[in-house]
Amino acid sequence: EVQLQASGGGLVQAGGSLRLSCTASGFSFGDYAIGWFRQAPGKELEALSCIRNADGGTYTSDSMKGRVTISSDNAKNTVYLQMNSLKPEDTAVYYCAADIVGCTVVAGPPSYYKDGMNYWGKGTLVTVSS
Repeated sequence: EVQLQASGGGLVQAGGSLRLSCTASGFSFGDYAIGWFRQAPGKELEALSCIRNADGGTYTSDSMKGRVTISSDNAKNTVYLQMNSLKPEDTAVYYCAADIVGCTVVAGPPSYYKDGMNYWGKGTLVTVSS
């Protein structure tokens, strides 16, 4: 059974940091790219960052560059998203998803990744207080 579990969310004050984890099982982790996404209330799903587990190549959206770092521990089948300088507008449910193609889907428009990712996990809620 394929499982992707995002964790690490919680309540943090503006300016603080959080590290989210995405732990995978049930598929060949090293062959896939893992992307991070978020959806705020009333807003569209937004792609944040992605890492190709095969070679460590990464993508980060322009809106998140300088504030997030994505990394992967293939031995633990886990991808991390370190988020710094958090703002109230970062409040959202954060999801991870896997794709066999790579980070191209994550880097595309929402229509690409909404239906294009192979596997999605349940989200973790991040709340940033002002």
